[in-house]
Amino acid sequence: MVAVGLVWGATNALMRRGALVWDRRSRSLPAGSGAVRRWADLLLTWQYSAPFLVNLSASAAFFRLLGDAPISVAVPVTNATTFAATAVAAALLGEDTRPAPAALGTALIVLGVWVCIS
Repeated sequence: MVAVGLVWGATNALMRRGALVWDRRSRSLPAGSGAVRRWADLLLTWQYSAPFLVNLSASAAFFRLLGDAPISVAVPVTNATTFAATAVAAALLGEDTRPAPAALGTALIVLGVWVCIS
């Protein structure tokens, strides 16, 4: 569960960075470009699609985990780990993050998970 949360968190930050790359590039597309063209261009942006595929693989692992673990434990643990890992990965990638609110949110989630599984 923790490993899935770590992968989701890291890939969330990487996909955001890839989406920003795509956004800068998509501004040069002709004004009438359709939605299908924009989606195809997004998926062909490797900075987005590579982390997206890794994220989807972690999603498959998560669904496999749900078969072996109670959902009341698997979901909060995985989501709490994802939240913390996203904040750390974003900070490592140089995004402007606010550490105090992220730490407080992480602490509250950990407390909530602890209450749920105790």
